[in-house]
Amino acid sequence: MNYFEQNGQELIWRNRGETLRITPWGEDSLRVRAALVGEVRDDRFALLEPGGAPEASVEIGEETASIRNGRLTATITMDGWHHYARVTFTNQRGEVLLRETATGNALALRSRKFEPYLGGDFQLTATFDGQDGEHIYGMGQYQEEILDWKGCTLELAHRNSQASVPFYISSLGYGFLWHNPAIGSVSFGANRTTWRAESTKQLDYWVTAGDTPADISRNYALATGFAPMMPEYGLGFWQCKLRYWNQEQLLEVAREYKRRGLKVDVIVCDFFHWPKMGDYRFDPEFFPNPAAMVRELNEMGIELMVSVWPQVSLTGENYDEMFQQGLLVRAEYGEQVGMRFVEDSMFYDATNPRARRYVWEKVKKNYFDAGVRIFWLDEAEPEYGTYDFKNYRYWLGSNQQIGNIYPQMYARGFYEGMVEAGMENPVNLLRCAWAGSQRYGALVWSGDIMCRWEDFRRQVCAGLNMGCAGIPWWTTDIGGFHDGHPDDPGFRELLIRWFQWGCYCPVMRLHGDRRPDERVFRKDGTEVLSSGGPNEVWSYGEEAYPILTKYMERREALRPYVRELMREAHENGTPLMRAMFYEFPEDPACAALKDQYMFGGRFLVAPVLYPGARSRGVYLPAGLWKDVDTGAEYPGGRTVTADAPLDRIPVFERMA
Repeated sequence: MNYFEQNGQELIWRNRGETLRITPWGEDSLRVRAALVGEVRDDRFALLEPGGAPEASVEIGEETASIRNGRLTATITMDGWHHYARVTFTNQRGEVLLRETATGNALALRSRKFEPYLGGDFQLTATFDGQDGEHIYGMGQYQEEILDWKGCTLELAHRNSQASVPFYISSLGYGFLWHNPAIGSVSFGANRTTWRAESTKQLDYWVTAGDTPADISRNYALATGFAPMMPEYGLGFWQCKLRYWNQEQLLEVAREYKRRGLKVDVIVCDFFHWPKMGDYRFDPEFFPNPAAMVRELNEMGIELMVSVWPQVSLTGENYDEMFQQGLLVRAEYGEQVGMRFVEDSMFYDATNPRARRYVWEKVKKNYFDAGVRIFWLDEAEPEYGTYDFKNYRYWLGSNQQIGNIYPQMYARGFYEGMVEAGMENPVNLLRCAWAGSQRYGALVWSGDIMCRWEDFRRQVCAGLNMGCAGIPWWTTDIGGFHDGHPDDPGFRELLIRWFQWGCYCPVMRLHGDRRPDERVFRKDGTEVLSSGGPNEVWSYGEEAYPILTKYMERREALRPYVRELMREAHENGTPLMRAMFYEFPEDPACAALKDQYMFGGRFLVAPVLYPGARSRGVYLPAGLWKDVDTGAEYPGGRTVTADAPLDRIPVFERMA
């Protein structure tokens, strides 16, 4: 009985209605797909063309078969009475990297379990053996003070401040992409790893091998795309608040930075500068001449970033046409409302190429043609009012089955439109991402988090894991988003510490909804959305101001170094923020370090993450290290106590 066959460089196994196909897919990498009753599909949710695999080879025996591509080999063995296929992945030294779970005889376990929805597709469970001592990094952005996901369970779904990017780097020397945008979950248990998709047509995952984490990052970028080169305006300081509600207010803030001699690369016009959600234009009462506003900012060396939401108000000027043309997300039941904020709205369907084109043409006419070159693509999850994932359907399929791809498609629509309009290397700010988002210039920020120390600590882990998940462009709202009063001494300390850390993030961006609110009215007396309190560097008192400006100036001094890090990410897929294990994979002391990291290969950054702290412990790996503020040198291989007065974040330069 022939269970195996070779198709070119592919290995195929068939039994009991299941087809399993393993395909070379980039350097040292294999793509695994399986379908029940039917041939496998070639859905390109994140993966690009596989590229050449000149070293790939297939060997077939009676009860086993293998496929090798560079440093990675997959071996299929027959398991159990029913001869189910079990796949084991090994590196070039024959060491087991990853292995699907055995059937378990009387336990009747299945490594690939397709549970049918009668008349529809499948709920899928895929399981792999757990391995002692393994550490798991990546998976995107979760609001947890956790770096190593081993022993954790994660939801595979997007929420405000949660971005599920299902790629991880293992300390065992492999990377794994769950190439499935379905709503689901993953559990990295000690005994087994279990992936679940609530609705899908097939199994689809991708595995790569590498001798270092950097090798794995590069292979992943080759397979899913490299981030564009960050434009020059991404290297410096970005000023933002909720919200500059009129043209003169925004310009006056920019002028004040100019008068003070402080370099600002980007200033942001936040949400509800429009008449209605989905109008995709400035409200002329508050922004009478956008082109003149952009020109004045550009003359000061500042780019304007403008917020765009995917919501379309039911009373907006484009709603009826978009609804009639089928360009909006559809609710399966009840009202066609996805969110209730200010007024009822529904999200445009970013998975529909016609909808992406429609929105971009409006944006181009009303923003891009006025000189705007950066867009803040907010609400990118999208943020349904109840996160009722089962109740929405897209052009590409049900939300249950493909919903996690939405932020990638949202970024894609703007990226492709901007390239077509003549821009080189567009980069836009988004609140969410999925696998492949990086190739569409997605700069992700960590969402609407609270102004608390525990949230601050979580962002360090979030940024490091986003980098491991292949998203190098990442940032936060410095100081947090919700609350925070500039006159509160406790908040001032938090903001100072966060600001210092922001200097050593991929993008340094000050934002937040500060207190007290400012009420805003139209000329006719109608009240519109309020504006938050002041959030400029001079808003935080005489003690804070010189500290904040010191780190603005330091960021400017770091510009050549940051530019090279951006180029390295663009060319090799390497993150700017690197967990300690990433740079020092052979040092076991680095495996669990979550409160310090490397900013590129040169600077070790140890943010101050607790109120009142004026020193902290810092682990220095082997080598020679220099304190960038004092010039003191320290031999590595030990933990030192670093002084951290309020005006200083401990940073050490790697000398050797």
